[in-house]
Amino acid sequence: MSVRDLIIVGAGPAGLAVAIAASEASLDYQVLEKGLLANSIFHFPPQMTFFTTPDLLEIGGLPFVTPYEKPTRHEALKYYRRVVDRYALRVALGEEVLSIERETSGDASSEADAVFAVTARSATGVRRVRHARHVALAIGYYDQPNRLGVPGEDLPHVSHYYGEPHAYFQQRVVIVGGKNSAAIAALELYRAGAMVTLVHRKGALSDRIKYWIRPDIDNRIKEGSIAARFEACVREVLPTSVIVGPIGDPAAREEIPAEAVLLLTGYHPDFELLRGAGVEIDNRGTPVFDRDTLETNVPGLFLAGGMVGGLDTSAIFIENGRFHGEQIMKAIAKRI
Repeated sequence: MSVRDLIIVGAGPAGLAVAIAASEASLDYQVLEKGLLANSIFHFPPQMTFFTTPDLLEIGGLPFVTPYEKPTRHEALKYYRRVVDRYALRVALGEEVLSIERETSGDASSEADAVFAVTARSATGVRRVRHARHVALAIGYYDQPNRLGVPGEDLPHVSHYYGEPHAYFQQRVVIVGGKNSAAIAALELYRAGAMVTLVHRKGALSDRIKYWIRPDIDNRIKEGSIAARFEACVREVLPTSVIVGPIGDPAAREEIPAEAVLLLTGYHPDFELLRGAGVEIDNRGTPVFDRDTLETNVPGLFLAGGMVGGLDTSAIFIENGRFHGEQIMKAIAKRI
């Protein structure tokens, strides 16, 4: 049986940073990615611009060169392709990890010799089991939307993701959410000729909305260009409308016409994969791990990137997740 030093799950910026650190440490590693390289960034809106500067997106010391103050999605994808080529990273795309199991002989003395069996399924449906002494999970959270759990959420005109505004020209759109994604989508759709209604559970939009976006969305709501329902929630989605009502009054209902519904209520890590691997989740929705080494309660299983924040998806971005590879390598280097 072939046993690698490390299997890295996820080929986003954090996963690539772990791979670079593993390569520099001369480890035998493999990156498994269920989708495309930088899959989450690829699925961001095509016109998206990052909030941060290019130097804070750099990994492995490779300069991120751009003529703009804030890089675009297109430039980021190009940069991370260059990272893989520059460091000749071993990345297997289209390999979805289904389970991670820690195998021992059942003998306490063999604990140090335990290995992980990582089962993955390729894009063509072929299953394969790979073995490694260590595993680093860097799968982020963008593939797991926070669902409302209301009737009609799976109708074809409902989406948990926002793409290009052009598709919504002259349509009535209900957007659910109150953070940056919802505010940006509402503004772009309004300016693209859509009739937008914003629905949010709280009495005001999030304080975390970027300072250059906040006055714009507030003023559009104040002047009535974008309709808003605060302290309200969606009760049901119908084929041509959305039923909303105030928080705390289940009997109250308002029907808002809608040809499209965007549920931009955030995302969460794949807790099912984590729990299946034996990782404990605390009552705050955060995986149990060591802050210094990023090792979970499962010996040899590490977290990187957005996984570290658990349900607090605003805690970890590329800017700080890109250093997780160095932390993990320090822990692994002491054992190999």
